[in-house]
Amino acid sequence: MAVGVLGVSGGLAVGGLVLLAVLGWALQRAVDTEAFRTADAVALLAAEEVLPDPLPVAGGQVRVQVIDAAGRVRAASIDADRLVPMVSPGSLDAGVRQRLTVSGERVGLTGPVRVVAVPAGTAADPRTVLVARSLADVRHSAHVVRTILLVSFPLLVAVLAAVAWRVVGATLRPVEALRRGAEEITGRDGGGRLPVPASRDEIHRLAVTLNGMLGRLESARDRQRAFVADAAHELRSPLANIRTELEVARRLADRTDWTAVSANLLADTERLGRLVDDLLLLARLDERPPARATGPVELGALLAAVAARYPSPPVRLDAPAAPLWTEGDPDELRRILTNLVDNAVRHAHGEVVLAAGPGAGEAGGDGGTSGGAQAASGTLGRGAAAGGTVGGGGSGVGAYHLVTVTDDGPGIPAGDRERVFGRFTRLDDARARDDGGAGLGLAIVRELVRRAGGGIELTDARPGRTGGPGLRVRLLLPALPDPERP
Repeated sequence: MAVGVLGVSGGLAVGGLVLLAVLGWALQRAVDTEAFRTADAVALLAAEEVLPDPLPVAGGQVRVQVIDAAGRVRAASIDADRLVPMVSPGSLDAGVRQRLTVSGERVGLTGPVRVVAVPAGTAADPRTVLVARSLADVRHSAHVVRTILLVSFPLLVAVLAAVAWRVVGATLRPVEALRRGAEEITGRDGGGRLPVPASRDEIHRLAVTLNGMLGRLESARDRQRAFVADAAHELRSPLANIRTELEVARRLADRTDWTAVSANLLADTERLGRLVDDLLLLARLDERPPARATGPVELGALLAAVAARYPSPPVRLDAPAAPLWTEGDPDELRRILTNLVDNAVRHAHGEVVLAAGPGAGEAGGDGGTSGGAQAASGTLGRGAAAGGTVGGGGSGVGAYHLVTVTDDGPGIPAGDRERVFGRFTRLDDARARDDGGAGLGLAIVRELVRRAGGGIELTDARPGRTGGPGLRVRLLLPALPDPERP
């Protein structure tokens, strides 16, 4: 604020100096104009040889003389000297209109005097008309204005400083409130919100934006804390099992069945390794921005490679009739299918079917390929109302390939089909850690599907069937034209 007031003060000072200069020039120009007007009138009389004596003038601050080439005064006003010219002939240029400033003592006036010279007469008898006007009024006017500026300038600066202080203070008061609110939030370990001013200005919008950012940060912090707590709980279980096995084995000593102990420890270690790998993968997915994948992938070959890892039955592959190409990271797409098949095998009664087909039509039969593309645009972006859809918006019929993973297990209730994509989520029939996973498989699938630009939906495989409706996972992946076709 001080810099602004100093800037305004400097501007006012420069403006005052310019005002004084312009005022002095304007007043002096007015004096010259009036003096030339008087001189021209006297020169006209001299040309007609009708000069009165004394010469008539208006006002007591004007002196008029008519001198010849020898410097003799031929006529003068009543107050002018009739013997000595106001300006010596040597300082005048013959036949030229001139302006000069001389001392007032030479013409009997106070202060400096403005003298104008106008040529008159004839070539045989050249004369010069001299008119002198006092500059006392000009100096007095400039002095009055200068005095007014010197008196009013400090007062004006003080008023401007006070107004600036009030205006800047009123403007920065909401900013100070935001600062105090931020300090209190920091002291409360990040909880709370910033005060929002009532004015609908930029600071109001800034406060609303910052509160939105704080809300997102708080939600992210809560999710991180819940994630850390769940991860610690999940990691504690295999570690506790390992410790219990070792303590029991040490107590039994020679009676310990080390083959069974080593098998149990190996199983717990493998489970612990899978959990750590899943946690690291989710952490990397959270840090990396969503990215469309790097190259074409043939879905038929990918499904065959995934199905080959499982015994048949229960896993059966319904291979597509023609190559189906999509874009994505092959490792990420393989992880998506592996997690889905693992989940299906874990809950199936006797059969898991993998299938793929062009478009996004409804799959029929035992989970085979779709027969049409009527549902392509309706599967993506419908949210939980569609039964657990996750993904972006579709671009129309034929823009996606449909991959289905169908099992004949108990299925998932419609109300839980969105919740199962959360991290560390287990339904009631999958809470046993020995039979189920850590609840990270579908969470990983959701993140990888988002990165691939696709969508995923959970539906009943056979509604109303005895033994459970089963579950069909409908996975939509972006379709690419066949790169091998010319």
